[in-house]
Amino acid sequence: MTDSSQGIAVLGSTGSIGRNALEVIAASKGRLRAVVLVARSNTQLLERQAHEHRPPLVVVTDPEAARRHGVWDLPAETELRVGEEAVLEAVGSPAVDRVLSAYVGIAGLRATWKAVEAGKTVALANKESLVVAGPLITQLARQTGAQILPVDSEHSAVFQALRSGQPKEVRRIILTASGGPFRTKKKEELASVTVEEALAHPTWKMGRKITVDSATLMNKALEIIEARWLFGVTADQIAVVIHPQSIVHSMVEFVDGSVIAQLSPPDMRLPIQYALYYPERCPGIARKMDWSQVLDLRFEPPDPERFPAIRLGLEAARRGGTAGAVLNAANEAAVECFLQGRLRFDQIVPACEAVLESHPFDPEPTLERIFELDSWARREISHWT
Repeated sequence: MTDSSQGIAVLGSTGSIGRNALEVIAASKGRLRAVVLVARSNTQLLERQAHEHRPPLVVVTDPEAARRHGVWDLPAETELRVGEEAVLEAVGSPAVDRVLSAYVGIAGLRATWKAVEAGKTVALANKESLVVAGPLITQLARQTGAQILPVDSEHSAVFQALRSGQPKEVRRIILTASGGPFRTKKKEELASVTVEEALAHPTWKMGRKITVDSATLMNKALEIIEARWLFGVTADQIAVVIHPQSIVHSMVEFVDGSVIAQLSPPDMRLPIQYALYYPERCPGIARKMDWSQVLDLRFEPPDPERFPAIRLGLEAARRGGTAGAVLNAANEAAVECFLQGRLRFDQIVPACEAVLESHPFDPEPTLERIFELDSWARREISHWT
C-alpha cells in the first residue's frame, strides 16, 4: 500500500452498499484499498471478494455461518476471524484510515461507536447509528476528532449543499423521497399489499428491509432523525418532499431564499465515492447526467394520511433521548414480521407509533439504556402479531 492510499474497512461488504463500495475501491487505481472486509453470513461471496481485493483481514460476524462454510479458500495474505469482537478490534487498527459502516440495523452501532472512539473517519451508511444514539455519537466524535461523513444519497446531497453557506444561514433541509412503489395507491389499498409488491422499488435496488422502509416511508422518518444529529439542526428545520425521479437527492434552503440542490442519476457509487475521497472530488464510475435528453422533475408534498411515518420521524427528532432508538427497534421488528407474513403492510407504522407512545422515555440515556429499550421495543411489537 502506497503512502497516498487509504485503507478502507468495509463493514457489510456483501450487502448492496458494500458491493458498490468495492466497485469504487477497485476503480481507484490503488488510491483506496480494502484492508478489512466484514460480512454476517454470506460467506461464499465474502470468499470471492477476498480473492478479488486481497485484504489482510476478513471477518464473519455469525459464527454458525462461518462453521457451515467449512474449509476456507483464502489468499495467503488474508486472515479469517469470526465474531463481533474481531470487528471491534479491526476498526481501530492503524491500517484502517476510513471505516465504511454499511451494516443494516442497530447491529452496526457498536462498530460505528468503536470507529468513532478510535478517531477514524467514518463513512456512515448505517443510519441507525445516529437514529439510535445520535447525541452520544456526535459528542464522542467531538471528543476524539473523528469525522462522520454521510453515505446515504440524501444526506450526502445535504452535506454537499451545505458547503454553499454557513450553518447560521441555513433555513431548512429538504429531504427528497421517491415515494416508493405505493406513491399513488389509496389508503384502503395498502391493507392488501404483498411482500413481493413492497419489495418492487421503482428506482433503487436495495436490501429487503430498507426497501420495505422505502415503501412505508419509514426510511424518510429515520433520515429525519439522522439529519437532526448529523447536521445539528432542529426538527423544525427539516422537511420532506416527494420526488419520483430520484434525480434531486436533497436540497438546502438558505435564509435568503436560495435553494442549493445536488443532482445525479440514482447510483449509490457516487455518494460512496464522495465519502471515501472527501474532501477531494475525482473522476469516478457512477452514472452521469445526460443533458442531451429531455428531463422532467416533479415535486409533491407527502400525504400524511397514507404515509404517517414522516410525522413519527419528526416527533422522534424533536423529543430526542430514547425516541429514535425505540422507533427504530419497533420498525425493524415490525418489518421482519411483515416479511414473514405475520403483520399486514398497513400495520407496520401504527404498531411503531403505539410502541413509541407507550415507551418509558429517557431524555438522556446511556448506551446501555438504549440497548435495553431496543430489546423492549422489539418484544412489544410481538403483541401485534
